[in-house]
Amino acid sequence: MRRVFLKGMAALGIAALAAGSMMGSASAQSLLEKVEGGEPIRIGFANEIPFAYPGDDGSPKGFVNVITIGILKSMGYENIEPVQTEWGGLIPGLNANRFDIITGGMNILASRCENIAFSEPIATVGDAFIVAPGNPKGIGDYKSLVDNEAIMVTGAGYSNIEAAKAAGLAEDSIMQVPGPTEILAAVRAGRADAGAGTYFTMKQLADSSDGAVEVTDPGAMPEESFNWAGIGFRKNDQDFLDKFNAALKDYVGSEEMLAAVAEYGYDEGSLPGDKTTEWVCANR
Repeated sequence: MRRVFLKGMAALGIAALAAGSMMGSASAQSLLEKVEGGEPIRIGFANEIPFAYPGDDGSPKGFVNVITIGILKSMGYENIEPVQTEWGGLIPGLNANRFDIITGGMNILASRCENIAFSEPIATVGDAFIVAPGNPKGIGDYKSLVDNEAIMVTGAGYSNIEAAKAAGLAEDSIMQVPGPTEILAAVRAGRADAGAGTYFTMKQLADSSDGAVEVTDPGAMPEESFNWAGIGFRKNDQDFLDKFNAALKDYVGSEEMLAAVAEYGYDEGSLPGDKTTEWVCANR
């Protein structure tokens, strides 16, 4: 009886090991293998209007989501699963396999290029501030924050933090909050003198504030503060990314794309130009 019991336990152990091996194999699948096997492509994004955000029905809205989905459809992939998360959870979630692709209007930065792979640029993105009406402190660029001893608020993980520090703004003069809603609330309440983000997002906040704040001129920013947005992938999904970039080359700037993103304020002036991801990673 004991030998039968031990043989049964051994069989269960072998089955468990086999199951574990299969699970490990499945989790090690590349994105290309997954989609060719019929699995959905999970797109991760935060609530970042007008870049990427959930519609009332949970569907993926915003121009980065529109561009991403348009490229995937041109590749023949339409089985897409949107997943919303906090901005700070996008890169960790991607590398933990909770998403396959991350959108959200993420600027390509050297520090991010160390952790994930980016598509070729899909947009040129300038920074701007929201400030009190009349801009009482005369804030126009990052240096003016330092000169006016201003408090800046921005989103946790935003590229504006690095830009402000590079201009000399002290750590204790930078307030970090979860996202755009909290940026607007901090400036409206007077807890911060300026809210920093992309011009796209800051203009949307100003337009929605009923005159409580105004947006600064992005043209006042120095050239080095301009960025290029890309779409994020895991580094081990380079084979899929290569195919994605080939489709991106034909889609970005096309009449079809420009018509699809017009409602979000993206126009020909937002196109990425001739900058490559390799250049941006080396220079931003």
